[in-house]
Parts: sequence; structure tokens; C-alpha cells
Amino acid sequence: MEPNPIIEKIRKLLALANSTNEHEAALAAAHAQRLLSEHNLAMADIDTKQAPQTADIVETTAAKTLPKWVRNLSAGVCNAFDCQAIHHPAQGRMTFIGVGADVQIASYTFAYLDKTVRRLCSGFMKHHVSDNLPNRNRELLRQSYYLGAVSTINTQLTQQKVQTPITPGALVPVKQGLIRKAMNELGPIRTVHGRRSYIDTHAYSKGQEDGGNISIRKGVTGSRGQAAIEG
Repeated sequence: MEPNPIIEKIRKLLALANSTNEHEAALAAAHAQRLLSEHNLAMADIDTKQAPQTADIVETTAAKTLPKWVRNLSAGVCNAFDCQAIHHPAQGRMTFIGVGADVQIASYTFAYLDKTVRRLCSGFMKHHVSDNLPNRNRELLRQSYYLGAVSTINTQLTQQKVQTPITPGALVPVKQGLIRKAMNELGPIRTVHGRRSYIDTHAYSKGQEDGGNISIRKGVTGSRGQAAIEG
């Protein structure tokens, strides 16, 4: 039987995904995941001897206290890429858990979106919010903007997943089982219950508008060191 060129290409990309160059690894993992989805392939189709046996973990730094909008963003990204994220407040880090290329893409996408939303919010505060406002009022506007932006981003991520599922149906329970096992091995997990958020409707709407202008498509690419999400 002649080698399948798509499968051979995915194998090479998955090998590159282990590169010590984080940017190169993220690009390779994203391209591999995109080909898997486009051709409805599972890891078991790539190499039956290398079918997923364990979940993978990617750790990133994080604030010891996460605002609600960051928790919402991590949940939206994890849902889109079939992963889970655990925040470790004492250590100031976040652990992304997923199978294969999923977790690399999820952590990269989260970092990109977090940075982009913060930049947009800074612009909003600079051009639309008076410096003379009390700090409490300024913080209300800031958090309202963040929540609005993330609400639109998460909607786009959900729509993207519906259009192009990350995981073929037969592999869903396998991935879920591996992720649960990895989470159990990390020890007890504390659930955070969010408080009711007070919203400034204007700032929230502006955040929704700006969030809708962020390009969120399948895959990760970069140009001259600047990251962007594209198809």
C-alpha cells in the first residue's frame, strides 16, 4: 500500500511540534490539527502504534488571582480545542491538559487572545474613559469591556468548533478519559464560584464590538514575530 501523503505530512508536523522552538512547535501543532480536522482523521489513523495513550500538559504563568473575564476566556478556548485548564493560584501558573496537538494550540490561542484583549482594552480606556473618573468607576468600565470582548470571542470559538470539530466523534470519549485521568493525577481541584458582575452597558457593548474584530480562525500563524490566528 502506497503511503498516504496527508498522513505522512501530519507525521512530520507532529514531529516538529516537539521542537524546542516554541513558535515553530506551535505552528507545526496547529497545522497538524487543521489537517486532522479537514480530513476527518484521528491520531490512531496516523500511526496505530502511537494511538493516544496519555494526555499532554502545557504549563504557563498566570496571575495568582484571575478576574472573571480571564476565567471565561480560558473556558471558551478549552471548549473549542477539547482541553481543560486548571489554575494554581499559589504557584501563579495555569495548566492546560489535552491530547496531542490540541493542548499546544489551546495554550497558544489563549495567550494570543489574552494579550490582544488587554491591548484593545488599554486603547478603549485611553480614548473613551476620562482620567478624572474615580478608580472604582474606571475599574467597572475596564471589567465590563473585558467581559464584552470575551463574550463575543467565545461565541466565535463555539461557532468555529461547530463548523470544524477538533475531534472525530469516535475519539471524543477516548480524549475525555485521558484528560480526566491526567486531572485526577494532579490532585484535588478547587472549584471557583464567580460572583455576580456589575456591568456598564456601553463599555460591555464596545468590548463586544472590538472582540468581534479579532480574527479567530483555524490554525496559528506568525509574521515577523507577531502572532495571529488565521485560517
